[in-house]
Amino acid sequence: MVLHLKEISYKNGERIIEAIDEVRGLHAYIAIHNTTLGPALGGTRIYPYKQEEDAVFDVCRLAEGMSYKSALAGTGFGGGKSVIIADPTSHKTEDLLTAFAEAVHTLEGTYICAEDVGSTSSDMMIIRKNTPYVAGLAIKGGSGDPGRFTAYGVFQGLKAVAQKLWGTPSLYGKRVAIQGLGSVGARVAEFLFWEGAYLILSDIDYAKAVRLADLFHGEAVAPDEILATSCDILCPCAMGGIINERTIDSLNTLAVAGASNNQLLDMVTDGEFLLERGILYAPDYVINAGGVINVSHEMHPDSYNAQRALQDIDKINNTLLDIFTLAEQEKKTTSAMALALAKKKITDQVGKREGKPFFPTCD
Repeated sequence: MVLHLKEISYKNGERIIEAIDEVRGLHAYIAIHNTTLGPALGGTRIYPYKQEEDAVFDVCRLAEGMSYKSALAGTGFGGGKSVIIADPTSHKTEDLLTAFAEAVHTLEGTYICAEDVGSTSSDMMIIRKNTPYVAGLAIKGGSGDPGRFTAYGVFQGLKAVAQKLWGTPSLYGKRVAIQGLGSVGARVAEFLFWEGAYLILSDIDYAKAVRLADLFHGEAVAPDEILATSCDILCPCAMGGIINERTIDSLNTLAVAGASNNQLLDMVTDGEFLLERGILYAPDYVINAGGVINVSHEMHPDSYNAQRALQDIDKINNTLLDIFTLAEQEKKTTSAMALALAKKKITDQVGKREGKPFFPTCD
């Protein structure tokens, strides 16, 4: 078993490592975008990319988003991400995860991985056997599945959107269309159900959308119909790049606010297109920061405290309201405003970590 590591060019970030182990079936990329504020922290996405170029493009954009997400959330971490080119339903093995763990370990803590699309808390435990540089662990002193905290943060962000649109944080009776009903989207749906929102649900597993729509007394729509569905808020909770020049004209919503990373295919032009159409956008790396905020608390020297993490996740609401207000005052898009604020925090080293992260032991 031979793990091959190769450094490849990364124009907008610090470094990208390509990791290949043909015997154990690993082909992965680890991108470290920025470590000014602390070690790079970001999830491990397992996805069957059709081309290597797609995987590199995705990991670079995701890592960059993590830098801005952590900066605005004040976690004391930098931005990084990893992707493994594999079908998580059929090609994910313990050998593959072990090889990936060895690749992470060579980076000596400059990158810390966690759960993401296609990976689970159980996968993180396998990785943890071979490197301490893992977060979101289901152990004593760990924080477990970050999806529930991401969903809670999105819910808080949706309240900020409601406050901006209607002058009240209440979502009662509002039509919210959720695209993607995975570990985050399904939980957002449940939060909204108890809030009294009317749910329009969609997933590539249409039977799942129907089942949850019945449970929450909403409606299910096909995946190719969800973006054009009439709603008050469109809540993307699947893959990124769905808000773009081709889809924006078909949107029939007052706001876009959801858990997906990189919802805008182009952060600049697509943000401008949304503004021109009068559609409020909640920058994704602000509203979906609950998960990374939570796992950052796992590495607190005083040990993990869920209530302390929740207090920080609650701040997502005010952060979004501030961005909405500043964007309006400065006549900028919300995406441009969030980006400017994040870059300034990184440049000014606001929230820079003091000391190394603490990693709980697996006894």
